[in-house]
This record gives sequence, structure tokens and C-alpha cells, in this order.
Amino acid sequence: MKKNIPNYITLLNLLCGILSIVSLYSGSVEWSVYFIVFAAIFDFMDGAVARIFKLQSELGKQLDSLADVVSFGLAPGFIMFFLLKTSQPLPEIFFNGINLVPFIGFLVPLFSAWRLANFNIDVRQEEQFIGIPTPASALMIVALALINQNTFGSSSWMAELTGNSYFLISATLILSILLVAEIPLLSLKFKNLKWNGNQKRFILIILSIALIAVFQISAIPIIFLGYIIISLILKK
Repeated sequence: MKKNIPNYITLLNLLCGILSIVSLYSGSVEWSVYFIVFAAIFDFMDGAVARIFKLQSELGKQLDSLADVVSFGLAPGFIMFFLLKTSQPLPEIFFNGINLVPFIGFLVPLFSAWRLANFNIDVRQEEQFIGIPTPASALMIVALALINQNTFGSSSWMAELTGNSYFLISATLILSILLVAEIPLLSLKFKNLKWNGNQKRFILIILSIALIAVFQISAIPIIFLGYIIISLILKK
């Protein structure tokens, strides 16, 4: 029973990913993105519990990736599809009467699946990430959706920007490329809760909380860019 506790938490991550998709197609964009945030919390918890209590297993590793494909790949892909479908001015590329442009959003789950499969076999990613982790990509899309919905203090010009088709297409392409890019990034995995060895992670979390307190949801893109820049500086 005890050895499967991290796996049960992982299943909660997967459940949140499923509920995110259901919520979106029930007409609630906000709840769809909230469930992705909940999934990210469970994703952090399952790994932390497994490492702290030494409950890592091959089953847990594979289950975690399968859950992440849904919660941080497929669900954000549906959200991006929705944002593109309702964006303006929407380019038109029709096939059998269907505009194919919104389907660009599904590049996110495709590249997320590739990134997660590669993560499972890439020994270089035990101490660092190569390419952005799928939760980071998903949370960026969550931020774009919330800004688009004018929630949590997002500014009107940012809401207008996230409703622009060309911006959303560009964001989708950039995130997809960053998922599989050979860019070394700071791993956000805590082996324990001690300060020593985790200073960079704690500092990043503290700064992120401070930025969110000041700029609210608009802080997420700043944090995202800062994470990449800080990681590149630290690797020099």
C-alpha cells in the first residue's frame, strides 16, 4: 500500500487532466485551466513523495509520463485549439469544409509526447532538463487562456494580444519547439526539502510567488522567460 502512494497521487494528476478536457467542452474555460493547475500540483507532489520517502519505481516513472501526456499535453492542446478557434483574424485553410488552422494547437500534445518519451530514456535529464518540461509549457498555455478571459488582473492589451490568431500560432510553434530543443534547463525536482542543494529552486519559487503577488496572472509569461534565461546563465 505505502509503495503505491506516489502512484495514487499520479492518478489524481491524470484525473485532473481528464476533467480539464471535460470542463472545456462543457463551456468552462476557467475550470479547464484550474484543473491543469491542480494536475501540476499533484505532479509535483508525486515526485516529491517518491524521492523523499524513497518510493521510486519503474511503474511510477511510466505512469507519471502517461498522466503528463494527458494533463500537460492533450488538455493544453485542446485549450489552444479553443483559443485559436475563437481568435481573430483567423486565417482560413479549409479541407472538406473544416478550417484546419485551429488544429495547430494539437502540436502541443504531439511534441509533449515526444518530449516525455525522450525524458524516460535520456540519462542526461536526471540532474537537469533538456528542453522545457511539459508542466511549464502547460502552465504557459493556462496563463494565456486566463489572460484571454480577462481574469486575475490581466490587462486589456494582453487580453487583446492573446485573442490574436497570429500571436497564438507563434506561441504554439515556439512552445512546441522548446519542448524538444536541446537546451539545458534547471531541474525543478526536489530530492529533499533542505535548503542545501536546492537553493536555486527555492529562490525561483520565492521570486515566482512575489511576481504573482504583484502582477497576478500576467506574471506567468515573465516567470517562464526568466526560468529559461536563468537556466542558461547558470549553465555557462
